[in-house]
Amino acid sequence: MPKPFTLVIGNRNYSSWSLRAWLPLRKTGVDFDVVRIPMDTDEFQQRIGEYSPTRRVPVLQAGDLTIWDSLAISEYLAEQFSEARLWPDNPSHRAIARSISAEMHSGLMAMRDEFPMSCRARDRQVQGSPQAMQDLARVEQWLEVCRGLKPGNGALFGHFTIIDSMLIPVLLRFHTYGLAKSDLAKEYLEWVLADADVREWMELAEKETEVIEHEER
Repeated sequence: MPKPFTLVIGNRNYSSWSLRAWLPLRKTGVDFDVVRIPMDTDEFQQRIGEYSPTRRVPVLQAGDLTIWDSLAISEYLAEQFSEARLWPDNPSHRAIARSISAEMHSGLMAMRDEFPMSCRARDRQVQGSPQAMQDLARVEQWLEVCRGLKPGNGALFGHFTIIDSMLIPVLLRFHTYGLAKSDLAKEYLEWVLADADVREWMELAEKETEVIEHEER
């Protein structure tokens, strides 16, 4: 019997947006299939049009419905699986979490360009531009805002929510490039790396053999 959802992703090692869709889907507990298409390959160019109207990943197929874009997928899952509590329970906290998620979704361009995600890489030494360092400082500000609303360790609002899935790929960059300087960022990174689903994603990324040269900096 086919599973109710199929998530189309790129390389786990490189595709931060795929991870942002995969994590909330895992947290719902629903069974789903994964179609992985290696990026920057002829195979990707030949196959992606079967799934994605934008020719990008991720894409969620739910029966006859196709949903593209990580944040749109996350919002759909939050509506379909209210018991998963994919947004904070408190309306004010929810509004802040949505604001930060949307800002992250459309921002941090210099950081993304200069510090590409690579789950396999460690101890990379990169001198970021002033713009990239401003992006990183903004991430620290987001953490401070969330911890100010919901003090403690672990997930930013006490249980896993979409804001965690939006920020986890950024924190994995902190891990790769040694960017976690504040105690707050280090504590949050520790929780991220201990999450069972994040660990599974990283273990699968380690097993991938494809190399995208322009992402290896």
